[in-house]
Amino acid sequence: MSSEFPGPECQDHTDSALFGLCDDPHPSGRRAYAYTKEEHRWIAVVENPHRFAVTFTAIDNCADIRRADGKMSKRCDGMLTYAVTVIFVELKQRRDKGSEWIKTAELQLKQTINYFERGYLLNEYPKKKACIANSEQPRFRSSQMERMEKFYRETGYVLRIEGTIRLVEG
Repeated sequence: MSSEFPGPECQDHTDSALFGLCDDPHPSGRRAYAYTKEEHRWIAVVENPHRFAVTFTAIDNCADIRRADGKMSKRCDGMLTYAVTVIFVELKQRRDKGSEWIKTAELQLKQTINYFERGYLLNEYPKKKACIANSEQPRFRSSQMERMEKFYRETGYVLRIEGTIRLVEG
């Protein structure tokens, strides 16, 4: 694998109490981004009641992460970092039957986490989370508990499948 950590052109900073994460539909080629306006564009809602200084770093369309064979690796859309917490985020806009979109998102998260854990995040963020948000199916799926527990065992990251990400202390 090869890549460099995404630079400032791939980052958004905010301390807003409420903002959204957006990813324009294919084929825009634009990176995912944090946005405080036009709520109808938000795929995930981020609640930041403590007004942490948050950085959203886009990964898809920003980080050139390659597998050993030189092909592009699957990547999640981005990550939120604040205080001692990192949250990898995959944004979906699908109304699919079944859980195929969750499987795809989970794979993207795992591959991205694996890459960044080996090179960039080692011990910087003791609180590690991952989120799959789908604006078309925003409700939490309690039937996914087993999947989330397995994800934690495999990655050390707490996985949530929900449309709202609440930033908490410690």
